[in-house]
Amino acid sequence: MQTQMTEKLEATELLRTLPEDSTLEDIQYHLYVLEKIKHGQADVAVGKLHTQQEVASHLNKWL
Repeated sequence: MQTQMTEKLEATELLRTLPEDSTLEDIQYHLYVLEKIKHGQADVAVGKLHTQQEVASHLNKWL
């Protein structure tokens, strides 16, 4: 069973993994990416996803 980390613990773990010379901008970017990954995983968990064919079809309309 996997336990979920609190957001504060996730941020703390992220800070531990970043280089010591990371800027605030670096930290903000990594937090942003982490949040987007979590949103994507939540979408997948509830079945909100598209097939490769659907994505290709949408791209063909745009390009």
